[in-house]
Amino acid sequence: MTPRPDTLRIAVAQFNPAVGDVSGNLAKVREARADAARQGADLLLMTELFLSGYPPEDLVLKPAFLAACLSAVEQLAADTADGGPGIVVGFPRQGKEGRHNAIAVLDDGRIIAVQDKVDLPNYGEFDEKRVFTAGPMPGPINFRGVRLGIPICEDIWGDLGVSETLAESGAEILMVPNGSPYYRGKVDIRHQVVLKQVIESGLPMIYANQLCGQDELVFDGASFAFNADKTLAFQMSQFEETLYVSTWRRRADGWRCEEGPVSQIPTGEEADYRACMLGFRDYVNKNGFRSVILGLSGGIDSALCAAIAVDALGEERVRTVMLPYHYTSEESFSDAAACAKALGCDYDIVPIAEPVEGFLAALSETFEGTESGVTEENLQSRTRGTILMAISNKFGSMVVTTGNKSEMSVGYATLYGDMNGGFNPIKDLYKMQVYGLSAWRNAHVPPGALGPSGEVIPANIISKAPSAELRPNQTDQDSLPPYPVLDDILECLVEGEMSVDDIVARGHDIATVHRIEHLLYLAEYKRRQSAPGVKITKKNFGRDRRYPITNRYRDR
Repeated sequence: MTPRPDTLRIAVAQFNPAVGDVSGNLAKVREARADAARQGADLLLMTELFLSGYPPEDLVLKPAFLAACLSAVEQLAADTADGGPGIVVGFPRQGKEGRHNAIAVLDDGRIIAVQDKVDLPNYGEFDEKRVFTAGPMPGPINFRGVRLGIPICEDIWGDLGVSETLAESGAEILMVPNGSPYYRGKVDIRHQVVLKQVIESGLPMIYANQLCGQDELVFDGASFAFNADKTLAFQMSQFEETLYVSTWRRRADGWRCEEGPVSQIPTGEEADYRACMLGFRDYVNKNGFRSVILGLSGGIDSALCAAIAVDALGEERVRTVMLPYHYTSEESFSDAAACAKALGCDYDIVPIAEPVEGFLAALSETFEGTESGVTEENLQSRTRGTILMAISNKFGSMVVTTGNKSEMSVGYATLYGDMNGGFNPIKDLYKMQVYGLSAWRNAHVPPGALGPSGEVIPANIISKAPSAELRPNQTDQDSLPPYPVLDDILECLVEGEMSVDDIVARGHDIATVHRIEHLLYLAEYKRRQSAPGVKITKKNFGRDRRYPITNRYRDR
């Protein structure tokens, strides 16, 4: 009979996997285990689907991919024959009934247990029912004399009672591997979810969360644990790859974690900025880009994108280009140059008057008898986009597109022009949030940033009226409500799915609300063709909000 220990040291690893890189992810588990062993851990807890990366989406439809993940599990199991820490690791597996989002518990040179996720999320950014089959209700797993309950991520978010079932069947500690993406305020929500589970089960719970950027999603780590008496046992850092070894001791009333570190969790603009930085860095690096390029117009959106790029990658990997036309002001020239100088990145000037006028000349016969207007303005944007893409093709730099969520909501962006690019770090930030993050960055340098301190976005860029400068004396507010008004209406429509009447009741003009709703629906075809970007809000365009392009509904 296995003796029942009085102490268990559990290492929680929030490491950065890459989807599809099974051998690389295997190496990371081995790295984490070696660190855990040096610190005297008995067990290493990795995060959800760590060996495949999360979310693997349709990769799990490939039998060869599932076989590679299983082989990695078997190799890790063999590693544990050395008497060091056991491992809990997530992987996708092929079962008799279908594919499963699973965890394996490894110890003593073998796989001692495999358990499947019960509650498959199918909302917002999650689409697991499409590729996975739900597993049966789990029971505790005996690890060196301690009965562990291991619900997997959504198993504690839903209403299936997985934690209570584990407690009723004898579990002593609940350990949850997670792939929980970031949005503003998410850490507090996770704490509330775990506290509810602790109260209902009467057991302590460890919440291990993934740390990485994966396409549009950012997984922010911030792993933690609560004791059975609802006290916070430890709180790991957010947006940082790290490992913590927690010490658990058996008492008369159950297991309790010795007091551990409680890291300060960033909030507001700092949290959003660091999410943008992590998501951007991982997208660029994991897709193999050596450098990036963006148009630096002297406006606030491109300035914030440049700051995020330099902070994420370093000044030597960021190239900026000013692309002036007749309507580009001297103020924009000086602001763009000052921003590039403050950030320390390369800055070029490529005038576009000659190619724009060449296009106009080529189209003169076709356009004869028509009034000059939006088409000619868009030619400027498309010329800029073509030049940036040419530089990208020549030097292998990814183009960073710089439109904010307010613009993308109402379609104030040009297809094949300023929408050109591989990734957009501010895609899910409304315009007023862009201002907030810019002011925050001028006053702070986020942890892990490679950029300089001090004012990196010139004050004049923040204070001047925003303008696309596609015609004389143009400002955004010529055709849009003031951004505080616009952003509130958009948040009501997009995040809140509120009716026009409810939005008007907040004090907004009904004609303005109808117009913004119409523009929002009308621009869906553009958003379908936009670059991916970091998810910051609870409902981003793309994974979270899937509206039809052909759509005649209007709230009248």
